[in-house]
Amino acid sequence: MDEKQAETIALQGLAFLAKHEELLSQFVTQSGLSISELKKRAQDPELLGGVLDLILEDDKILLDFCNGAGLSPETLMKARAALPGGMHISI
Repeated sequence: MDEKQAETIALQGLAFLAKHEELLSQFVTQSGLSISELKKRAQDPELLGGVLDLILEDDKILLDFCNGAGLSPETLMKARAALPGGMHISI
């Protein structure tokens, strides 16, 4: 998977977080960003990697996102590996 495909999937993940206030709040808290900073950096590959990290942390969140997006968990793992900081993930 190339970085552009991974970014597209991660943007879907960010939209998923935005629809779930508690998850968005968790991401904002973990990242240390304000909502306005998050909006400004929404295309940043490093930030998008963090979005996928949050989704991958919890099986329920992962499955909810994957089911809604029509993606497999393996695809999400490949997307994370393609973004900065994700090379440590084994696929």
